[in-house]
Amino acid sequence: MPEARPVTTPPGARRAALLTPGAGLYSARVAWRHSLRFRLALTYSALSALLLMLITLGVVSLLLSRMEQQFVDRLNDRADTLAEAFTNTGGGLGRTAGGAGAYTLLIDPDGQVVAASPALRDYIDSGYPFGSLSRVPIQNTTVRAVKRAAGNFGTLWVGLPEDDLIAARQSALSALLLALVTAPLILLLTGWWVGRRALAGLEHAANLADQLDPARNLDPLPLPAREDEVQRLLVAINSLLVRIEAQQAREKQLLGQIVHELGAPLTVLKASLSRAEARLGDPEVARAALVADELTFTTQDLMQLARGQLELKLAWHYIPARTLRDRLDRLVPGTTFTGDWGGGILCDPDRLTQALRNLLANGRRHAGPEGTVTLDLHETPEKLCFRVRDSGPGLPAELGDRIFEPFVSGAGSSGLGLSVARQIARMHGGDLSGTNHPDGGALFTLALPGAALGDDSEDLEDAELLDEPPLAPATPPVT
Repeated sequence: MPEARPVTTPPGARRAALLTPGAGLYSARVAWRHSLRFRLALTYSALSALLLMLITLGVVSLLLSRMEQQFVDRLNDRADTLAEAFTNTGGGLGRTAGGAGAYTLLIDPDGQVVAASPALRDYIDSGYPFGSLSRVPIQNTTVRAVKRAAGNFGTLWVGLPEDDLIAARQSALSALLLALVTAPLILLLTGWWVGRRALAGLEHAANLADQLDPARNLDPLPLPAREDEVQRLLVAINSLLVRIEAQQAREKQLLGQIVHELGAPLTVLKASLSRAEARLGDPEVARAALVADELTFTTQDLMQLARGQLELKLAWHYIPARTLRDRLDRLVPGTTFTGDWGGGILCDPDRLTQALRNLLANGRRHAGPEGTVTLDLHETPEKLCFRVRDSGPGLPAELGDRIFEPFVSGAGSSGLGLSVARQIARMHGGDLSGTNHPDGGALFTLALPGAALGDDSEDLEDAELLDEPPLAPATPPVT
């Protein structure tokens, strides 16, 4: 229940928040534009389309060049054949000048047309009409022409229609344009499908890694049979898990040693201060005793953190609620108790006392000496609710549920109390939540399953019925 002040969060917590499943770009269900599959397909399509365009452009250019060359060769061959007929035979115009699809003119030295193919007979006995043009329109047809010397007859003009060549050129260009439009789309879809198949193993590996929780489970990930980059990635993750597990073991061992070293002097100090307080009645000595008691519970929180939830087993007892209330009243003086404390509670008394004591001490710290801290107990057949309310400034809205993370605190405390309290609540099958009360202050609710006494309750079969809960040692033994 920290005050509304700037909060310092450890760098590890910030990194964990950035890598939380479902957060930002690390989500398994990322937007398509952020998908590696899409980027690979887009890159593949762009490169393939560029390569296809260059290859197609080269092929079409070569094809058009060959068609052009064939047309020119055919035109020159026809012109040479006709010119040779005039030169060698001295005649034969009626037999050679009129080929299928050919246009011919025989021009005398004075520039007059003296003979022509049937389509050009209108030009006979008139001047040569086309000048130096190599392409001329004739009867809605573009004709390309060449000239050859025809011996004593003058000059031979021979033309061939370009309609077939133009149509072929247009067809080739249309096919090229169609390929450039459709090929990228086809390549993109193909690349997407291929990428999906190729990256299926990587996506599976990401899903497996996303389910990892180093605080609860460090089992190695299963490796695929095929040796590829995905397998190497999973091997690297498994190697990292081994290092994390070893590091956690070292941290727990170090933390346990620290708690053990602090426990003995704290026990002696607490006993000495208690005797001095009873003998002298000095308020300063009483305040020092409370500080020693606070340090004792801090070492217990550290031990709880060192052991971890999975390493702890609850010692179930069925105790009167009033016994728990009396003990909490001694641990956190000045607490107001409300609700029904006449029933019984199935719990681990030491752990539940530790959790509720952390909530009450947290409330007292923020309410101040003049403030109020209230613990209300409400029981239903389904659950048991402990509500801790204080008159402090309330919970900062920017923290939200992170208030229960270890070492997250803006009030100068260790930041362990609320984390340990929630851990204990969940070990009991319940939970701990926090919010701000409408009338001011913070409100924490620790809910436990109801103790429904019945023959099928395994917990109650193993539980002991106690009038007094066992006292937790000042420093829990290191295991």
